[in-house]
Parts: sequence; C-alpha cells; structure tokens
Amino acid sequence: MTREMEFRDRSIIVIGGTSGINRGIAEAFAESGAKVAVASRSQEKVDDTVAALKDRGAAKALGAAFDVRNPEAVAAGLAGFNAELGDFDVLISGAAGNFPALMSEMSVNAFRTVVEIDLMGTVHVMKGAYPYLKKPGASIVNISAPQAYLPYEGQAHVCAAKAGVDQITRTLSMEWGGEGVRVNSVVPGFIDGTEGAKRLAPTEEIRQQVLDSVPLGRMGLPDDVANMCLFLSSDLATYVSGCVINVDGAVYQRGSGYLGQQMGDMLRAMRKSN
Repeated sequence: MTREMEFRDRSIIVIGGTSGINRGIAEAFAESGAKVAVASRSQEKVDDTVAALKDRGAAKALGAAFDVRNPEAVAAGLAGFNAELGDFDVLISGAAGNFPALMSEMSVNAFRTVVEIDLMGTVHVMKGAYPYLKKPGASIVNISAPQAYLPYEGQAHVCAAKAGVDQITRTLSMEWGGEGVRVNSVVPGFIDGTEGAKRLAPTEEIRQQVLDSVPLGRMGLPDDVANMCLFLSSDLATYVSGCVINVDGAVYQRGSGYLGQQMGDMLRAMRKSN
C-alpha cells in the first residue's frame, strides 16, 4: 500500500496562521496544493497571508479576522470556512499569548488573558470546528509549548495554560477517536525569527546560550515544525493520536535548567533597577 504526504485540494484550517510558526505551517500546506484558510485578530495580517498563500501555490486561500477568546466569533469564522472549503481535513490550532512576568508582580487580569487565549482559545476552536471535521479522517494538531511540562520562572501563566492544552489533546483523542478524528500536540523548540524566540532570548548573549544548549547544534526553523504537522496530518500517521511530540533538536531533554532560571533572574534584575 502506498502512503504519502499528499494534501492537494484538501481543506486545511490554521488558527493563528498569519505569523511566525503558524504562518510557516500554512505556507507549507499551500505549497502542497491544499486549500488553506487562516485566522488571526489582524485583518491586515490575514490579507497579507492570504496573498502569500496564493503565491505559494494554494488551490484556494482565504482568511478571517477574529479573536479566539470570543466563542461566537470563532464559531462564525469556522462556519464561514466550512461554507467555502467544505469539511476540514486538517485543523491546526496555534493561537497563543505570552509575556514574561513573575507571579508576584502579575495582575490577575494578565494571568487570565494568557489562559483565555491559550487554553480557552483552544476550547473555543475545538468546539467550533467539531461539526465541520471530516469524520472519519480529520487530523487536529494543537501547537503547544515546553511550559506545558517544564516549569519556567516568569511563565506560570503559560505553564498552566499549555498544560491544559495538552490534556485537551489527550482527552479529545479518546473522545473523538471513535469517529476517526486524530488529535496530537506539537511542541516547538527555539524557532529562529519568531516572536517567542525574541521574548525568551532577548539578547545576543542569551541567544548564544540557547544555541549552545541545543544538542543538534542549531536553532529550529518554521519548516521544522511545519514538516511535523504535515506528517501528523498525512496518510503516514493514520495510527498516531493522543501524542505530544517535541520538535526541538533534543533541547528539552535537558529540562528547563539554566534557561528556566534565567528569565526569573532577568525579571528580578529589572525589578531592582526600577
């Protein structure tokens, strides 16, 4: 039996797909000839990304601007994608929010904001997409983070939210598995050129320390994460579900270690200087 990563004319939805890692994922599916829809809060970014997807070879490209914190807006946006593209073959849920802050200095509203985007946003996307998933056959990939299982100082809000995302992945793989829907999480490593990398490694010195800590000896690229999403959504992975898979050059095998402490030290130094 021939198995391949073929997505021509399949319907791909990428939430958060107008920047960084998620845009790289959307562009990779476009290059395979898929029909791709992207969503984020910025209409300007949506328009720019849709144009780029068409240039990359998407069979069809469209987008919508909505906030994943608003379940009604998410449901309406996904219904619109379904009307244009039919049932979804692949759903990538990647909307995320993050900022470094010590818990003692973080407002409740700031903590809630990250939980609302990362965790509740995932809930809204899963529930909004469910009626339109191809059954059987749909693949869902949630974009997670190492904070789901590695504690980082200055990241309590993200640690709590992303741990919830991975548990949603595991739970839905069981609840929806009987309908032929697969659900997995991907955990990116330090991906060069992204806002996340800039926040976690804001200086050249820290960036070099990060690079030195990666066993494979290089920073990741958006294509590295995109390739894993392509694999998980392809006929090569029809028996893979409920997994949380790192794409990290083996860096997280070392735990958070010094890098986990470094952000806390940086934030404490900033507090003293103020």
